[in-house]
Amino acid sequence: MNQVITVSQLNFYIKSLLDGNDALKQVFLTGEISNFTDHYRSGHFYFSLKDEKSVIKCVMFSRYSSRVRFHPEDGMKVLVRGGVSVYEASGQYQLYVEDMRPDGIGALNLAFEQLKQKLEKEGLFSPQRKRPIPPFPSRVGVITSPTGAAVQDIKNILGRRDPAAEIIFCPVLVQGEEAPGQLIDAVKRMNRIPDIDVLIIGRGGGSLEDLWAFNDESLARTISESRIPVISAVGHETDFTICDFAADLRAPTPSAAAELAVPNMREYQAYFLQVCRKLKQAVSSRISAEKVRVDWSVNRPAMRSPLHFIEQKRILLDTVSNRLNQSFVLRVSKAENRLSVISGKLDALSPFRVLGRGYSLVLKQGSLIKTVNDLKKDDGITVKLSDGEAKCQVVGVLPESKEEIL
Repeated sequence: MNQVITVSQLNFYIKSLLDGNDALKQVFLTGEISNFTDHYRSGHFYFSLKDEKSVIKCVMFSRYSSRVRFHPEDGMKVLVRGGVSVYEASGQYQLYVEDMRPDGIGALNLAFEQLKQKLEKEGLFSPQRKRPIPPFPSRVGVITSPTGAAVQDIKNILGRRDPAAEIIFCPVLVQGEEAPGQLIDAVKRMNRIPDIDVLIIGRGGGSLEDLWAFNDESLARTISESRIPVISAVGHETDFTICDFAADLRAPTPSAAAELAVPNMREYQAYFLQVCRKLKQAVSSRISAEKVRVDWSVNRPAMRSPLHFIEQKRILLDTVSNRLNQSFVLRVSKAENRLSVISGKLDALSPFRVLGRGYSLVLKQGSLIKTVNDLKKDDGITVKLSDGEAKCQVVGVLPESKEEIL
């Protein structure tokens, strides 16, 4: 008779078989991620790997997932390493992943592109938030390694270009696991120091792994929040990091950062002297021109003999005044003659002129009567004569060649 066992016993037995199989303790798989879940509290990854025909459940605990440099996503092809076992509670066998890498692209390159796209979408790299570098900084903050060549290059160039600029140096690690934290603390510490005008953060060249501290997300956010304008100078001209995009200005090298941070005071001094010479020449030319103008004014007749000049002008004024008076009298006389002629013509044409010769005007209610048809018996009329007028009443109207109209 076969022995009866419980479900738990069966799952435990299967688990012990799988755990004891050396071939399943370390398995390398390639597949496409699906149903990916990132438990932010625990840090565990839960997902499935699939190919054209099959699928397997996977789990990656936080002690391993924290080492993954990129962010896994559904549809991403990856290479994983882990062991096969059974989760006894559900009786489901799954792969316990200890390492994960992108299939076909380096993990660091993928992580860089993912973070760059993420921060770019947030507007962290927007040109509108970039602050201008002050043209004449008096205090320059420098964050880099105390032992590398970069710090010496920066100090030498700053001292040569602007000896008056004060350098505030903050030594940090620039690679390794502790480097991002030290870089972040250094940026924050520099922001607490008063009157720092510009900040240089960077290091010399190295591999992608060596420069990786400058691809830290928290460091990029700290740089973007800095009240001090930041110049990023990481590696060589061909090297790009997330900090380069987050900073207000990217320099291809630490030496170039120092040149961008401060002006060349010798060049400005030469320029200033040149401007002074040009200004002196301009002032001298203006003085010479004004001297010529003054000399010309002094040599004018009015300046050499002012009384004679005034007498000439007085004579000219009298002459002009006489001409004006004569012209005025002549014009008034002509106007009077013209007015007299016009007045005579108007008087000759006046209807009242004929009244002196025995004629009269007949008015009815102020209107001139031109025909007997405008009158009737008993109408009141006014007869206007040369020396006055008479108020009359019509006793009859006699049209010409007709009998009296009663």
